[in-house]
Amino acid sequence: MNVQVIDINNPLWLKILAQLRYDIYHLPEYLYLESKITRSIPEAILILDAEKIFFLPYLLRRCDDLFSEDLSTDFFDIASPYGYPGFLLNEAAAAAPEFLILAIDKLKEVLNSKQICSGFFRLHPILNQKNEQLKNNICKVHGMTVAVDLTLDCQQIWHQTRPSHRNKINRCQRSGFTAKMMPLSEYINEFQEIYKETMKRVGSRKFYSFNKEYFEDLANLLGNKLHLCVVEFNKQIACAGLFTECCGIVQYHLGGTKTSFLKDAPSKLMFNYVRFWAKERGNQVFHLGGGLGCSRDSLYYFKAGFSKKSYTFSTLRLIINEEKYRYLVNLRAKTLNIQAEELLKLDFFPAYRFQEKG
Repeated sequence: MNVQVIDINNPLWLKILAQLRYDIYHLPEYLYLESKITRSIPEAILILDAEKIFFLPYLLRRCDDLFSEDLSTDFFDIASPYGYPGFLLNEAAAAAPEFLILAIDKLKEVLNSKQICSGFFRLHPILNQKNEQLKNNICKVHGMTVAVDLTLDCQQIWHQTRPSHRNKINRCQRSGFTAKMMPLSEYINEFQEIYKETMKRVGSRKFYSFNKEYFEDLANLLGNKLHLCVVEFNKQIACAGLFTECCGIVQYHLGGTKTSFLKDAPSKLMFNYVRFWAKERGNQVFHLGGGLGCSRDSLYYFKAGFSKKSYTFSTLRLIINEEKYRYLVNLRAKTLNIQAEELLKLDFFPAYRFQEKG
């Protein structure tokens, strides 16, 4: 096996992507943007074996800033950027189940040589769906996500819509609400205000409070792969959402609704508009995502009203260096004034990054 660690400026990154079906989360521009937010280093590991390809983008993070005391040596870990990145395989690799196991073993070997003690990866519900060989102690299933099968005809797509959703969509249209796609650059201020208002209303975590610079960078770096859908009523924006488009996959990224329009449910009109817009452009799937933490909550129920299609969402959790991992867990447990075994039972990975709420 040939293994290379490449950075976002290496032309090999895009050359490899050209041979694979990928999503927005695998682009070097997206990794760069995420690295700015998380103060990490964007990289990818490429593993080649004859005609087989394994490609994994990630963010390299230091661990020493997690603790007040000086660590005995350098510690690093890696994690996926926000969204559903996972790893990529070409057709030859996907057709050889044993290759993925060997690639993961080689991945751990390389990461260990880089002083990396753990790796946490959110797998892609669509692109990583058929990897049964990983469903063991390193792969955890979290729940389901919702997607619209755009290969169905328009009548079938509409028929899969929950009746209460159809009623709201029709009512919005009769009342004069209209949806359209626009460049984010023309509506950054308006979108940021709606998004901020929504996140405050739902009590979202600080991580999701993106600032204006993030949205400006998103528009500049993703270009025509990023689309803004706005729903207007009497020249007012009632709701808006960001959607990405890549290799036949349309993803819902971020969005929000003005509190004053909540009773009208304009977001139902927005998602309805986007799915038919995406189909008309020749895409195969519109992925709406799941509930908070991939639970079957009210958000999941809302999304499931647009389609009967669902996918499994899983994460890949790798402990690269058991000794270093345990050392950091012990330090975190000491900080929290609990036993290390208690911390390990919390189902948070990596355990040493667990933060108490409040």
